[in-house]
Amino acid sequence: MSRVLGSVRAKATLGATLVVAVALLAAGAAVLLSLRGNLLDQADTQAERSARNVAADLAAGTAYDRLDLDDDGPPVQVVDEDGRLVAASEGLDAVSGTGSAAVRPRPPSPSATPDGGGSDERGSRDDSDDSDDSGDSDGDSDDDRSGRAGSGGDDDSYATLEPGEIADEAGRSDGSATVDGERADYRFAAVQVEVPGKGRLTVWAGAALATEQGAVRTALTVMLVGFPLLLCVVGVVTWLVTRRALRPVEGIRRELAAITASADLARRVPVPDAHDEVARLARTTNETLTALETSVERQRRFVADASHELRSPIASLRTQLEVGEAHPELLDVPGAVEDTVRLQRLAADLLLLARLDAGERPADTPVDLGELALDQSAGRAGVTVSAADAVTVSGSRGQLARVLANLLDNAARHARAEITVTVRREGDVAVLAVADDGDGVPEDERERIFERFVRRDDARSRDDGGAGLGLAIARDVAARHGGTLTVRQAPAGGALFELRLPPRDRA
Repeated sequence: MSRVLGSVRAKATLGATLVVAVALLAAGAAVLLSLRGNLLDQADTQAERSARNVAADLAAGTAYDRLDLDDDGPPVQVVDEDGRLVAASEGLDAVSGTGSAAVRPRPPSPSATPDGGGSDERGSRDDSDDSDDSGDSDGDSDDDRSGRAGSGGDDDSYATLEPGEIADEAGRSDGSATVDGERADYRFAAVQVEVPGKGRLTVWAGAALATEQGAVRTALTVMLVGFPLLLCVVGVVTWLVTRRALRPVEGIRRELAAITASADLARRVPVPDAHDEVARLARTTNETLTALETSVERQRRFVADASHELRSPIASLRTQLEVGEAHPELLDVPGAVEDTVRLQRLAADLLLLARLDAGERPADTPVDLGELALDQSAGRAGVTVSAADAVTVSGSRGQLARVLANLLDNAARHARAEITVTVRREGDVAVLAVADDGDGVPEDERERIFERFVRRDDARSRDDGGAGLGLAIARDVAARHGGTLTVRQAPAGGALFELRLPPRDRA
């Protein structure tokens, strides 16, 4: 179980599901907020339209009792500038969130005149009514006179309204109303109107929020049901897609496990028929296996060739010692010494190759190639040195001396009479060249001669030729020093070996 949960497939599925969940939550919240905002805007518009219709009737001089305020329409309150309810919708039983909690307009005053002035409207009062109305159970007390504060108009609009004029701005509030015994939430709009003879009136009209609440609840229900299902679908699809995508990786793993168990480096992992990262991984793995197989095969050949090369001088030395033991007068001491020296050189070459293969880094000391060429050429017949001044490189003097010595030994075996050593600088490259006047190296063998235990002339005796390691050692040392060793035809027709190294910059 822990292996499954810790797999890449499980992590990818979990990650994708979490990302989609966060995205869905953010999108759902945005949708709900946008939906609620749009519906509230619609409710505000509807409530303000209703309030302005009543305000227009009041501005036209319509009496309170003739206003269209039946119980089929939205809940409406008309409050005067003293906060007293003067008109209300029929069937309004309770209200909150408006300028007055009263639901019943005040009856006409006994002193009202019949001329239709401001004193004959329902809800008007004179100074003698104050004491009688203070305990009115309809709630038209001083505590309810908040119409001016909650009317939605500011002091500037209150001061500048002309008779018959309706305020441009409308107030907004949330509340509730009970109409014919049914309570519901409403969005109220408050519009002020200046009525001749009646002063400043505030019309409160509401728009039911049942549609908004129902739509939000429906959307929320859909999200609560749909989001989990969508997350399940995302999780399942991601799991299946990831399994299909990682199937080639599992095939690569199984094949590598089989290669490790069988130690058969000739096998290769399957490469998917695609151009994605998995296919590139498979190709890179096969290239690594090829390089590893080549390295192991090269090591096997090296061990076999080294064993063969060591067997000859050891067998010769043993034979001479055995003959000398049985017949001291027949002991070939010079031959035994020669075989011992040859064996010693071969062991030194093998040791140096092993160190190079192990990645040993050369020393970082200055080496004058001209001086090195003069030292290594001293005592050699037919060697001419042409060295420029101040051609210095960084590296191991001993290893570079070994390279030059190997090149001179190789040239001595093939030259007819003359060997030329040249040291020069070509731009940013230090060049050490060794040329001979022999037969040269055929073009098709110019890379093969740098392989280990390879001799150019198989007909040569083992004593005349080397073990086939000199040039291989020279190229490996050159590569370790950041340079190259190549061969081409010399001007005299023989072989021209060129060692190119990065020069050491002088302070």
